[in-house]
Amino acid sequence: MVALDDPPAVAHRSSPTRGRRRSPVTWLRRGGLTTLVFFLPLLLSFAYFSWWPILRSLVLSLQQTNFIVTEWVGLANFERVLADPLLMTAVWNTTYFTLLAVAIGFPVPILLAVLIAEMRRTRGFASVLAYLPVIIPPVVSVLLWKTFYRPDEAGLFNTILGWFGLGPLPWLNDPDLVIPAIVVQATWASFGTAVIIYLATLMTIRTELYEAAEIDGASILRRFWHVTLPQMRGILLIMLLLQLIGTFQVFTEPYIMTGGGPENRSMTLLLLIYRYAFVSGDYGRATALSLLLALALSLLSAIYLWATRRWSTS
Repeated sequence: MVALDDPPAVAHRSSPTRGRRRSPVTWLRRGGLTTLVFFLPLLLSFAYFSWWPILRSLVLSLQQTNFIVTEWVGLANFERVLADPLLMTAVWNTTYFTLLAVAIGFPVPILLAVLIAEMRRTRGFASVLAYLPVIIPPVVSVLLWKTFYRPDEAGLFNTILGWFGLGPLPWLNDPDLVIPAIVVQATWASFGTAVIIYLATLMTIRTELYEAAEIDGASILRRFWHVTLPQMRGILLIMLLLQLIGTFQVFTEPYIMTGGGPENRSMTLLLLIYRYAFVSGDYGRATALSLLLALALSLLSAIYLWATRRWSTS
């Protein structure tokens, strides 16, 4: 009888999601407009500095301009980029740099973080030492390593080789050594951040898991493989993706150390974009190549996330 006499009230109690709906008037009375007013300057600032350059680059890639005279050229900038014989050289060098940087720079911070985590008394001091290279300004770091790579016997690495009767080697002047030499410097300069992130993740792993593994007789390697890595897989996947994107955009190291040489063997995509824009003054072609790189990285990220979605959530 109650349901028949008052059906709207019964329907309202049986649908809690319907009761939580808010009308625009309710939203305004509860301070929604005030929140929007405070949030709007931040949103506009972010849009101006982050989204507007992207939209502007889309327009610029279809123009031939020196910022005084502008001419619409359609897709001609993209055609000239794809017809440039130096593009494939830059793609190959960047891909080689990325693969080598990931092969060296991805496992080293993990192993170092595990090692530091085992240092109970000197963990803080070891963390500071690991992060110290990140504090050094990038230009200073690159110039420092450039002196280490001097091709004569005064260079640090050639001095060490000389102790064993080897060398000297023309590190940055040898087409086969220049990319590995830059990768070593870039890894040294950036691995500290990854070490701190991995170390923070390791500190969140429950000690009961290691204690149970030790009771079962698991060795250090088996505990690392069956406990540490599975507990870190989420952050590992994110860090690997960030490292892939970051290494594809390498610029400072080859620009300062070699300028793209010798024989364009350290010419990377960002260095080629720089040459288009600030050496040739061809801003349209530089923007077109930037968009192609952004598109390639977006596609790579989508494939990576799709391929690892099951492992990251299982």
